Amino acid sequence: MKVKTVNPVQSKWIKTQLLLRNSFIKQYIPDTRKFNSKNLEQMIYSYGMIYVKPERGTYGNGVIRAERRERYGFTYQHEETIRNFDTFDAFYKSLAKRTGGRSYLIQKGIHLLKHNNRRFDIRVMVQLSPKGVWEATGVIGRLGHPRKIVTNYHSGGKPMAIEKLLSTHLSERQIEHLTRDLNELGIRMAAQLQKNYPRINKIGVDVGLDRTFTPWIIEVNMNPDPYIFNQLKDKSMYKKVMRYRRFYLK
Repeated sequence: MKVKTVNPVQSKWIKTQLLLRNSFIKQYIPDTRKFNSKNLEQMIYSYGMIYVKPERGTYGNGVIRAERRERYGFTYQHEETIRNFDTFDAFYKSLAKRTGGRSYLIQKGIHLLKHNNRRFDIRVMVQLSPKGVWEATGVIGRLGHPRKIVTNYHSGGKPMAIEKLLSTHLSERQIEHLTRDLNELGIRMAAQLQKNYPRINKIGVDVGLDRTFTPWIIEVNMNPDPYIFNQLKDKSMYKKVMRYRRFYLK
């Protein structure tokens, strides 16, 4: 029996809460809280760098990177605009105005690995196979635009083979082990979300690696773009992703 496509949940908060129920997955989820003055103050002082993002949104739209700096207090960047503040109160008021009363989340900032001085993260595509088994069908790196804080393709990010992005950080064998671990994590996440959304057939997991190469789950997309895999020279992943996709579109 074919699994019909559905309109998957868009709330990042709901998806995070569902994934936190799994003890294995939980260790890879950065501290995430609702945006308000108290949480913002606690997290900016605890972590030094945080991300403020819309609870519902795609393509990295609306994401803000904020930091506490000794020299001038607080700063944040939205797209290519950077603003600095002397006091926490001014910092919060500006962020609150930018959110426009919409629901936003605060996430502990991960200092991402860089390639040619540009941040990158990794997208893991997980799909239900025609046999009804979860498989990691593709893994791809996303090199961020040099002047932006997000890595999304639609925001100027460049899809690249992870082997190239990680070649200056890890050996070939280490990259193979890391890829296997990321694939396993993605499969576990799909199985966990399926408990609440039994009709899903794909997820895209955005993973950031810190300087210790620890994977952190930045976001889970339940309607991931399959076409970024077509940007790779090797088309084998793209062909598999599309083959599985077509099966569930029948």
